[in-house]
Amino acid sequence: MKSNRFWMEICGLGTATACVVALLLATLGAASAALAGRPESSAAQQQTHDGMVTCSRCGAKHSADLGQTAGDCTRQCVHGGATFALVDGDKTYTLDGDVALLKPVAGQRARIVGAVHGNTIKVLSVATVS
Repeated sequence: MKSNRFWMEICGLGTATACVVALLLATLGAASAALAGRPESSAAQQQTHDGMVTCSRCGAKHSADLGQTAGDCTRQCVHGGATFALVDGDKTYTLDGDVALLKPVAGQRARIVGAVHGNTIKVLSVATVS
């Protein structure tokens, strides 16, 4: 009878240990998922930049030899594989956002609101600047 009781205690102890480890892993997983999904600070999400909307290929210097406006050149370059960019003084940012939102302001001064990550702006809104 004592040997059966011994094995029952071992099985109970193993089950309790497995439950504690499973609970610990679930808690750690939930905490890491909550941290990964946490939005960034509102200051990073709402930065505003004014500048010229252009393409990553030409930057601020579109070729006058092509006989195109800056907007037409930008749209043609983006159609050919370049990305939209914003030239803000000496700084050039790559614009990551809806192309349909950026096409109307191609070659124009615009106010871009978005989250900055390195040299890329995740575009939240676009408005032309007079």
